[in-house]
Amino acid sequence: MADLGITFAGIKSPNPFWLASGPPSDTEYQVARAFDAGWGGVVWKTVGDPIVNVSSRYSSVDYNGSRMMGLNNIELISDRSIKDNLKEIAAIKKTYPDRAVIVSLMVDSKREVWHEMIKRTEDTGCDGVELNFGCPHGMSERGMGSAVGQVPEYTKMITEWVKEVAVKPVLIKLTPNVSDITVIGAAACEGGADGLSLINTINSITSVDINSFIPRPNVGGRSTHGGYCGPAVKPIALNMVARLGKDARINAPISGVGGISNWQDVVEFILLGATSIQVCTAIMHYGFRIVEDMIDGLNNYMDAKGFVTIEDFRGKSLDKICDWGELDLNYKIIAQINQETCIGCELCYIACTDATYQAIKKPEDKKRIPTVIEDSCTGCNLCFLVCPVENCITMKEIDTGKEPMTWGQYQKTIQTDNK
Repeated sequence: MADLGITFAGIKSPNPFWLASGPPSDTEYQVARAFDAGWGGVVWKTVGDPIVNVSSRYSSVDYNGSRMMGLNNIELISDRSIKDNLKEIAAIKKTYPDRAVIVSLMVDSKREVWHEMIKRTEDTGCDGVELNFGCPHGMSERGMGSAVGQVPEYTKMITEWVKEVAVKPVLIKLTPNVSDITVIGAAACEGGADGLSLINTINSITSVDINSFIPRPNVGGRSTHGGYCGPAVKPIALNMVARLGKDARINAPISGVGGISNWQDVVEFILLGATSIQVCTAIMHYGFRIVEDMIDGLNNYMDAKGFVTIEDFRGKSLDKICDWGELDLNYKIIAQINQETCIGCELCYIACTDATYQAIKKPEDKKRIPTVIEDSCTGCNLCFLVCPVENCITMKEIDTGKEPMTWGQYQKTIQTDNK
């Protein structure tokens, strides 16, 4: 059996599965239920000055029969007092000493306020703190959350303030609402961050009621932008985790967050450099017990691949990511349609004809089976992606007889030919 245990910035956890800071990690009762289900750690819902939340708070995007493909929230940090939160955090750590207990914090951007909050929090016996520099709504208008995380100078400065007094590891939760995540990640590391968490939620308005004209969620006839999360944001999160994983300036471990719903998602984040992963939306949808399948799935995957520890495959995919200009221009694939399994829906023909390169010939036989015009096929994958029958369309590699060529090499060839 594989060993799922991790050490993140000195924090030990029996497995990489942590609750992300959010509604499921707001109380002692919830966190105890999560730990009993098998979660290895928690990032407690952001603690700060007493907050009054609104009603309603959530809206979602459904797609093709699937509920909550993306979840939008306009909820703020914990609306319970600092005192109550810290009391319950101390109780949880005492009851579950082997679990990772990290506390998300957000206070006014003042040095003395941060110093006091860090000392009070560490007195609970928690394993570390996570500074919320990512919340895109509500708190950002008050000079906190993403208002800090979008400015590298502020990120570095407040991280330095916290590190002046912090004894326990300090994680920085990064906002995705920036043009270059590596700039903010590097600033956090320069400030002394012991770990990075990403991504926080993405600015969004999920939908508008076209009869009442009110965007959702409706709060007394008005609405506001919120934070978008759930399966829809996973590709964005993977890209940002990978960018930090490949950046030499990032000298802190990464906790991956964003759209994680199953063990396959977990593996992908670890392959791109994450040491721990955090889950929120999937728990809000399906409950704490989803971790059971995650643990079983990760164990089976590691056993099948011969990996003994998480470190055996962490970051294993990073060297396979490069800039576009480094890709091989002479690599060639074309589509192949299985004549036996094709159901004649013609989706591939329609997609190729109307949207790409007219490389699929309209079926003329009674079975309505389309065929590929190989000389016209660019190997774009669209027909493969729209086909509803698994493995009916496959992409076959073609030997072009040419040496690999990057964009830079191609440019040199053009310049030589022009001479």
